[in-house]
Amino acid sequence: MSTAYTALGLMVLAVNLAAGLVGAIAWQKNRPSVAFWYLLRGAQIVTGAFVLFACVVYASGHRADDQLHYLYVFLPVVASFMAELMRGAAASQELGDRLSPTEARSNKELGEMFAALEPERQEELGLSIIRRETAVMTIACLVIAFLLWRALATTAGMF
Repeated sequence: MSTAYTALGLMVLAVNLAAGLVGAIAWQKNRPSVAFWYLLRGAQIVTGAFVLFACVVYASGHRADDQLHYLYVFLPVVASFMAELMRGAAASQELGDRLSPTEARSNKELGEMFAALEPERQEELGLSIIRRETAVMTIACLVIAFLLWRALATTAGMF
C-alpha cells in the first residue's frame, strides 16, 4: 500500500483516539466538552475521507493481500451510523428513565413533561442526556480506532 494510504490511516486512527480520550475524560468528570464534539465530527470527516480514499485506491487496481482489510476499512462507517442512532435514542431513554420510570411514554409526551419542569431540573436532565450521548460516541470513537488499527495491521505489516 502507498505511504499516503498508511499515513492517512494513521491520522484517522489518531484523531479517533484523541476524540475517544477527550470524551472519556469528559464523561468521567461529568462535564460537557465542546472540544469532544468538534473532535468527534472531525474524526467522522477524516474517517469518511479515508474510506473514500480506500475506494479510489481499490478502483485504481491496488489491492490488499488480505481481503479482511476491506472489512476493517468499511466497518467504521457502520459503527459511526450505529452510534449516531444510539445517540439519538439516548435522549429518549434518559427522559424516560427520569420522568416516567414505570410507564412507557411517547417522545411527544416526554417532551411535554420536560417542558413543564423547572429550569434547574431541565438543565440537570440536559446534562444527563449529554453525558449519556458522550459515552455512546466515545465508545464509537474507540471502536473505530481499533478497526482502523486492524485495517492497517492487515495491510501494512507494520504491527
